[in-house]
Amino acid sequence: MAKNSRYCVPFRRRREGKTEYKTRKALILSGKPRLVARGTLKNMVAQVIIAKPNGDEVLVSAHSRELTKNYGWTAPRGNLPAAYLTGLLCGLKAKAQGIEETILDIGLHAPSKGARIFAVLKGVLDAGITIPHEEEKLPDEERIKGAHIAEYAETLTSNPEVYQAKFSKYLEQKLSPEKLPEHFAKVKADIIAAFKSGGKKT
Repeated sequence: MAKNSRYCVPFRRRREGKTEYKTRKALILSGKPRLVARGTLKNMVAQVIIAKPNGDEVLVSAHSRELTKNYGWTAPRGNLPAAYLTGLLCGLKAKAQGIEETILDIGLHAPSKGARIFAVLKGVLDAGITIPHEEEKLPDEERIKGAHIAEYAETLTSNPEVYQAKFSKYLEQKLSPEKLPEHFAKVKADIIAAFKSGGKKT
């Protein structure tokens, strides 16, 4: 509530918890495209966006649904490995359009070490895009491959009911969670091969 006559009502998107305007202003004044990483419970989205006078323009975009549709990904699309692959796909698309450098825009997400948004960042970096970042924020390679998920699944094999409940989405797609690192490696190789051959899928 207003306390006095000098009180200013925050912008609508700030009141709704969608935009931190001070951070956004600094990102825009850099003059560089922004890598915007966002996640839901089931999916990840990565976009390279440039600010224009009439609004933001999306230069390239990648959605984790593309992993399933175009590259054979059968694991859930909201986990850490899927976040990395979405970032890799976005980075390769950006590279193909001549984009060499961006800055990271995580919005109002807390910059927690090893979070999915930093898995997206790692994927874009591995595609060859330059982005200022702190190395310690990135997930380690084993977690990116899904090794932690495979190890957890192995510990539950002696308890079939819990195993079935925890990994029903994997089993519905006939993917053993213990084999997730191998599945990740194959899908990653397919994405890279598609862009090397010039036959990238959109």
